[in-house]
Amino acid sequence: MFEHTIYIRVRYGETDQMGYVYYGNYGLYYEEGRTEAIKSLGVSYKELEKNGIMMPVAEMKVRFKGPAKYDELLKIVSRVREMPSRSMVFDTAIYNEVGKLINEGETRLLFVKAESRKPCSAPAQLIAVLEPYFKFTV
Repeated sequence: MFEHTIYIRVRYGETDQMGYVYYGNYGLYYEEGRTEAIKSLGVSYKELEKNGIMMPVAEMKVRFKGPAKYDELLKIVSRVREMPSRSMVFDTAIYNEVGKLINEGETRLLFVKAESRKPCSAPAQLIAVLEPYFKFTV
């Protein structure tokens, strides 16, 4: 399993009148976590797109367990539990400043050839950098 953590401070513009994060912004937090997780492996979405691979979101599930509030420092944990094939699934957990789980979800991205817009297999460069996280030692 591959896991990566980032921290995001809730900005005023991300909140509603009550000072809670507007529900639509959680998708942006998930995306920031995914993007930084991939970058930490030495690969970027920009590089994948330059090489003709796009990764549109096919499915996203979100579970709200508590509110995030203005100026809180959130911990965003992104996990890849399975090696990607024709899609890649990220599990995301968001914790507030006191370590309480306030949001969790799952995002499935497809691998698509940019030119044809047809599904394809995960790029070899991504498989290569993820492989060490999925090898079992006895």
